[in-house]
Amino acid sequence: MNDYTRVAFHLSPYNEMQADILVAVLADYGFECFEPTADGTNAYIPAPKFDAQAVNSAVDEAALDAAVTWETDVIEGKNWNEEWEKNYFQPMEIAGQCVIHSSFHTDYPKLKYEIIIDPKMAFGTGHHETTSLMVEQILREDFAGKRVIDMGTGTGILAILASMRGASSVVGIEIDEDAYLNAVENVALNHVENVELLHGDASKLEGLEPADFLLANINRNVIVADIDKYVAALKVGGVLMLSGFYEEDVEIVQSAASKCGCVKVVNEVKNRWTMLKLVRSISKKYDE
Repeated sequence: MNDYTRVAFHLSPYNEMQADILVAVLADYGFECFEPTADGTNAYIPAPKFDAQAVNSAVDEAALDAAVTWETDVIEGKNWNEEWEKNYFQPMEIAGQCVIHSSFHTDYPKLKYEIIIDPKMAFGTGHHETTSLMVEQILREDFAGKRVIDMGTGTGILAILASMRGASSVVGIEIDEDAYLNAVENVALNHVENVELLHGDASKLEGLEPADFLLANINRNVIVADIDKYVAALKVGGVLMLSGFYEEDVEIVQSAASKCGCVKVVNEVKNRWTMLKLVRSISKKYDE
């Protein structure tokens, strides 16, 4: 069992949106689980990965309109599945069609799509608004016979559902090694044999066969930085589904996507979190 370092972040003045921005940045620095507090958040990272300098870099990158202080303690290794079951991860029903539960759950509704996720401190159990927004949109789309890429696949939940929805092939890409290994386990648990998982960043898109759908539930900064690679990995007319950012960020993300030849189709919002659907047009630089 692995020990975790808990970093308690305090924001002054506290603002929920500012705390969420910090969480999004910390996720890119290897933090795996977050617990809201009265004045900030507790963030958890495997003890061997903790780096004080990296924490300070993350705080600087977040560029919050608040003063940030933090302190640490170590959480001794324990049965993290048991902790998730007790405190965090309960079966999640989405849109009356999909239920997400862990292998240790026994009481959950029987729905059309049943996804087993053993998160082990990784992201993507369906409880966060961005994941549920993406799941809801996947349930609306026709994935039959389509090629799908899931950037930042996390626990693999979106890749698994795309396969269940009839995709011909799915490639999930994850930069964090622990999350990648967790996704491998979850894909096996769900017996979806057409999901290929790759460990790495957006450079892994190079050489892949163009996709009909590209999914990316990450954060605004990563999406904007890599949007050109996402679009280049899509077929003309392909669909780009993005989440991990606030409604206030839509204009920034949409502007970046437009420069790469994408047209906005749908913008869904839940508690200020957003899912943006765009379609790659035929008249921009990637088609010249």
